[in-house]
Amino acid sequence: MELQNLLISELQHEVVITEEFLKRIPKDKMDWRPHKKSMSIRQLANHLAEIPSWITATMEMDDMDMAGYKAPDFATLEEILEVLQNNTSEAEAALKKPDKEYKKNWKMILDGKVLMDMPKYSVLRMMVLNQLPHHRAQLGVYFRLLDIPVPATYGPSADES
Repeated sequence: MELQNLLISELQHEVVITEEFLKRIPKDKMDWRPHKKSMSIRQLANHLAEIPSWITATMEMDDMDMAGYKAPDFATLEEILEVLQNNTSEAEAALKKPDKEYKKNWKMILDGKVLMDMPKYSVLRMMVLNQLPHHRAQLGVYFRLLDIPVPATYGPSADES
């Protein structure tokens, strides 16, 4: 099986789960955060919606300069869900490449300094796709603290068993 098929399937699976989490966010809790150093729910939701765009950036460019990076800041859940869907569609298209493309190196640069330099496949697996369950789990902790039922992820949650 080609890498693109494996990665597209994984992305689609992760996005379906991510949507379930995002849809449970109460509109009146968008600015809630468990600690002053933590992201707000809105920031975390925006970040989750942004992650598929990193797939596109990895596959369409050979390097990315993070200088001037600005996190997305959509206000409503409807906007955030739409961004997630659009970014996912673009990511799926960007992944439709032959396996040799995944072997090419990709660099993350900040102020002229190379922060990361590794094959695109490694970037996708270690740095991008793993971000979805990581940040979704953070959102799950937020939900638990707010007594919001946590959706099932890779099996039932304590709230959906």
